[in-house]
Formats: sequence, structure tokens, C-alpha cells
Amino acid sequence: MPKQFVLEICVESVDHAIAAARGGADRIELCSDLSSGGITPSAGLMQTARRHVRVPIHILIRPRAGNFCYSDHELETMRDDIHAAKQVGADGLVLGILHENNTVDVERTKMLVEFAHPLPVTFHRAFDLAENATAALEDVIQTGASRILTSGGEQRATDALLILTHLMRATKNRILIMPCGGINSANIERVVRTTSAREIHTSVGTSRPRSGSNGRDFSRVGAVRSGLDSALFEKKVVKLVNRLTQVSQNEFAR
Repeated sequence: MPKQFVLEICVESVDHAIAAARGGADRIELCSDLSSGGITPSAGLMQTARRHVRVPIHILIRPRAGNFCYSDHELETMRDDIHAAKQVGADGLVLGILHENNTVDVERTKMLVEFAHPLPVTFHRAFDLAENATAALEDVIQTGASRILTSGGEQRATDALLILTHLMRATKNRILIMPCGGINSANIERVVRTTSAREIHTSVGTSRPRSGSNGRDFSRVGAVRSGLDSALFEKKVVKLVNRLTQVSQNEFAR
């Protein structure tokens, strides 16, 4: 039976990356400082994670916490971080740039997507700050990014299932939509069945969704103690994998 879903787990440590891979994660998003929504991990963290984890690793390229409008020097830093990620053998990158009005900065994001080639780029949750999700979708498609990480503009994916479903349909197979935001073993089946998403992202309850400057507060949902035991972390990943396997089996049996 072919595999139906891709489960991406966001981590900020090598121990959790190893635990996620052991638990059956298909892909890792590696970052630092999840409490602020995540920033680019150090070159050392990238390299050590790559040494110990065989599943694909996507690296977050975000030079600082806060908004997603970057200066020329910050853009230069992002290019250098992309180069460092390539050097350690990363499999993909996660990034996004906005204008001050929270519309997608197509020109500068496209420049980074082209610089990242041949690595695929995920446009991250900066997308959720856009007032018009449909317009933002078209903008991100123009950048050449491969997928969009989104909670539909809400704190939790389960609060935006209609929006996520609309985005899935509006893509017309031009880009992948990867739901995120408070997804766990109790609600992952509902998310995939309602939206028809085939890629799912979660930090297994160890992160705080990214916040922005347009009044939407993504800073507190899903936050738990940062030192979640690796064994417990692995068990949570296993539960997610098992849920998705059950959905796949049920769909195959129809």
C-alpha cells in the first residue's frame, strides 16, 4: 500500500530530531528558539542534526524573531544561512518575506527561492498574517516556492478548516498546502479528512506559533515546557504516525 501522508515534525534540538525520526516522522524542520516562533539554527546544530538523522531535514531561514520585513543586511544574512544549509546537506529550506502591509514580498522571496535552488522552499507561517489568503496564495506561487505552511490565519488549524480546504482547492495542484497549528494525535485525522491535505506539520506541542504585527497573536497556543523528554517526544510522534496510518488504511479499504 503506498504511503498516503507526509508528517513533518518541527524541532530545535538534535535529541528531538533523532526522537522524531525514530518515531516515524517523514521529515524534520530544524530551527532554534521555538519560544519566539523559531529562528535559523546555528551551522553547528545543522551539521550535528544532519550527521545523526537520515530523514530529510528542512532548515528554517529566519534571521531574527519579530516581523518578516527584512533589511538588506538581514537579507544578506539569509543568503549566507541558505549557503550554510546547503553545505551541511539540508534537503530543503523554510522561509518567507513580507512587505510592511503583510502582503507577500514576491520579488525578494523569489530571489531567495532561486538562490536556494535546487533545494525546495516552504513559505512559512508569515503567510498567515496576510489579510487576503487567496491573494497571498497567488503571490507565493509566483515566488516558485514548493509549499505553504499555514494554519489558515488562525491560531489552530482546527479553527480554520474551511479556509484550509478553500486554499487546497485554489492551488489547482500548483503548490502544496501543509496545515499546521495545534495539530496533535486527537485532531490530526479531522484535519486531513476535512482538508484532504497530504502533508502535515506539527511541533508535537513544544512550540508557540509565530506572531506578527497585524493584531493576530500566535504567541501562546500549544506552548509547553521546552525540555520535553525525548522518549515522550518520540511516543507522541508514534501516536501521530499511527493515526495517519489508520486513515491511510481506511482510505485504501474503500
